[in-house]
Amino acid sequence: MSFQTRRRSHAPDVIAPDGSEVRILGATARGSMAEFTLPPGAVSKPVAHRTVEEVWVFIGGKGRIWRRHANIEDVTDVHPGISVTIPVGTAFQFRCDGEEPLVAVGITMPPWPGMDEAYAVDGKW
Repeated sequence: MSFQTRRRSHAPDVIAPDGSEVRILGATARGSMAEFTLPPGAVSKPVAHRTVEEVWVFIGGKGRIWRRHANIEDVTDVHPGISVTIPVGTAFQFRCDGEEPLVAVGITMPPWPGMDEAYAVDGKW
């Protein structure tokens, strides 16, 4: 066992398959945490995940997230304090509708396995 300490980077660590900026915050054997950012006016690419589920809480900006799984579809307005779940296999897409970046912190379970995890889907926007 070891402890991990990490300082949030100012620059993105990677660009996610959906096009959002990712700052990696930490990981354990059972989950990982990252910050996702979309600049003003940006819309993510629609994707779904093969094996991971996520819980996000929005901490900055305002926008919307679209989610579809089987016959359930939803568009949710998001802003600081709103949290959403993204179950395995859920198609999703999010957009920044404000003048400030849209920022969410997300927990991924199990930890993010790599860029092949996400696959393109038809989206809302």
